[in-house]
Amino acid sequence: MESSSAASGGSTRREATRQKLYEAAVTLIAEQGFSATTVDEIAERAGVAKGTVYYNFASKSVLFEELLRHGVGLLTASLREAAERTARDGGGKVDALDAMIRAGLVFIDRYPAFTQLYVAELWRTNRAWQSTLMVVRQEAVAVVEGVLREGVDNGEFSEEIDVPLTAAALVGMVLVAALDWKSFQPERSLDDVHAALSRLLQGRVSGCR
Repeated sequence: MESSSAASGGSTRREATRQKLYEAAVTLIAEQGFSATTVDEIAERAGVAKGTVYYNFASKSVLFEELLRHGVGLLTASLREAAERTARDGGGKVDALDAMIRAGLVFIDRYPAFTQLYVAELWRTNRAWQSTLMVVRQEAVAVVEGVLREGVDNGEFSEEIDVPLTAAALVGMVLVAALDWKSFQPERSLDDVHAALSRLLQGRVSGCR
């Protein structure tokens, strides 16, 4: 049997391999679509043998489903960390939402191809991974919902706020604005885009007391 250190090393290597496969898959699928992308191409782009793909994932569909889980999981973690950091620093719930907007923009700036795929897949209803996509989407939105509910409970926000819809709207605002930024206004800085969305947040959410 493997020692704990050897097992840990094996796990680290496997995660590194999976990361390479995720990056290769998201780039290729963004370039040419899911159906047109082959496992051979993913393996070649990742610099691994085709068998390595199947060792880690049962099929191309499973790879893509896990890619969605992985990517949205990273986004969710970044949103949660932004909210928690704001709380540690003594900020209010509007400050937390503003920090989450920036965290979302930073994520999209780092992973534009994944974000493009994620938004596109939200509109498709015939995919094998649709139920998984809905679950991970809700996990991300739930982080924003939690901050909004805490703001309602402590009187920072009005009780009239529709928390689920407002949370979904805020996440959607960041995704759509960031994609527009990347596609049509790439000359703008992240700080500039964040400032514009921050003003919108301050005017709409924080004004609803």
